[in-house]
Formats: sequence, C-alpha cells, structure tokens
Amino acid sequence: MKILRKLFWFIILCVYLAVLTKLVLFKYIPISQIIYHLDFTYNEYHWRSNNFVPFKTIYFYLFLADINLNIRIENLAGNVIGFAPFGFILPMMAQRFQKLGKVVMATFCLSLSFEVLQLLFELGSFDVDDLILNTFGGMLGYILFKMKQPKTKRHKKRYKKTKLVS
Repeated sequence: MKILRKLFWFIILCVYLAVLTKLVLFKYIPISQIIYHLDFTYNEYHWRSNNFVPFKTIYFYLFLADINLNIRIENLAGNVIGFAPFGFILPMMAQRFQKLGKVVMATFCLSLSFEVLQLLFELGSFDVDDLILNTFGGMLGYILFKMKQPKTKRHKKRYKKTKLVS
C-alpha cells in the first residue's frame, strides 16, 4: 500500500511539473518555436528584461505600477500559487521532505532552475523576485501539508510525551 501511495504522488508530481514547465518556460512561445530557443539560434525580437535586484519587481507591482490590478495579482500571486503544490506534494511523496528547510531548499532549486533556463535559452526573463515568491509559495504548500497531516500523528506524539511525564 505504501508503494502505491508513493507511486500516486510521483505521478501527481510529474504531471504538476509538466504543467508548471509549460506555464513558466513556454507560456509565450508557440510549440513550433521552442526548438529555436533551445539551440541558441533564435534571432527574432522578444521581450526580455532581467531583474537581479531583490524586491524590485515586487515593490514595482505593489506601489508603482500603473497597470491593471489583475496583471499585478497575476504576476505576484501567480508565482506564489504556482509553487504551493510543490511544497505540498514533496512531503506527501517522500519522508525526507518532512522538514520545512528541505522543502524550501528544493523549491528554491526548482525555481532557480526555471529562472536560469529562461535566462540561457531566452524563454522569458530572469527575475530574482520570482525566486523569492516561488520559494514563499513552496513554504505555503508545506504549511498546508502540515495542517492537513492527520491529527492522529500529532496527538500520538503528544500522548506519548504526556504518558511518559505522568
């Protein structure tokens, strides 16, 4: 039964990562153009603005941007919400991701991978604020995992402690 549970969460993780990759790396690129980005020969004009200054984009969208509120929400909340499932799925799938620090590190590494791929293959723009928001999203997913965790596990631990003290 444990193997089936792990297999289930592994399949969920694979599907999630495929959807996330499409949304992050290939959201503005037609399928027919993807190959040109991957071999460094893409010469068409594309919008590209990299940000290496922490909180610059976040501050811009929160306080300075004179754009539609929906665009602001989509850009800020989308990064958080997009990575929350990762923070939830990892500890469900593997025991070694039961600690917040490991989930945060894994989320950061996944996000960094996406950002570096965007930078190298011109699939979008590198933004350090995306790393911050995505990692925060993974943390929120982990918190949801902890809240969902069966209370019996938490109560058993407390019960054992109080029984030993008594």
